[in-house]
Amino acid sequence: MVVKRNDLIQKSRHQLSLQEQKIVLYLVSKVKPNDKDFTEQVFSIAEFCKICGLDADNGGNYAYIKNTLRTLRSRCIWITLDDGSETTVAWVNKVTMNKRSGLIRLRLDEDMKPFLLDLQEKFTQYELLYTLAMRSQYGVRLYELLKSYEYKQSITFGIDELKRLLFAESYKQGADIKKRVIDPAIQEINTLTDISVTYELIKVARKFAKIAFTVNRKPAIERFETGQKIADALDG
Repeated sequence: MVVKRNDLIQKSRHQLSLQEQKIVLYLVSKVKPNDKDFTEQVFSIAEFCKICGLDADNGGNYAYIKNTLRTLRSRCIWITLDDGSETTVAWVNKVTMNKRSGLIRLRLDEDMKPFLLDLQEKFTQYELLYTLAMRSQYGVRLYELLKSYEYKQSITFGIDELKRLLFAESYKQGADIKKRVIDPAIQEINTLTDISVTYELIKVARKFAKIAFTVNRKPAIERFETGQKIADALDG
């Protein structure tokens, strides 16, 4: 299970690649909400390839993974605090790789503790499985965002607000963000996760200004069928 405080999901913005998002979610899934501290996490390069959907037999994987983890180490996330100020927090504070043993050692950054440890209320949890077969970086981020509002069943964002949260400000036109960001993400969410989502673009003065999402948890049988689709996608 991936368990995060809602603030980390709803009041943050980051620019992570698809692979970087999956690494972070994998690390977070190893943390239990009642843990008191972070521990060093150890996993193999082969396991990393599974997480990211990479070909484990590719000879260039070590260099690719090393570069991906180096970039992740330098990434930070912007989080909006209760007083309206924004602060940066790093995802991981140390990365060690051993080519001979094929092992990777990672530790989450200490500043992440309030958002991942000892969570009693206002948190979101979901199975890591639902993100593993995704191929859209926006799909993973939008799924997590909408999942955090599942209890409300609906949520409306300003278009500019959503673009900021998804780090998709480069898409200036409503039609572009619909085609390049929202539609591909919603298709993956509806096919590969435990929720079903519909949305409506709302015009203000003939311009798309807001987007209203409706979010529902799939019935048990549909979640089972979704699990089969994920398994087939990962096998493929």
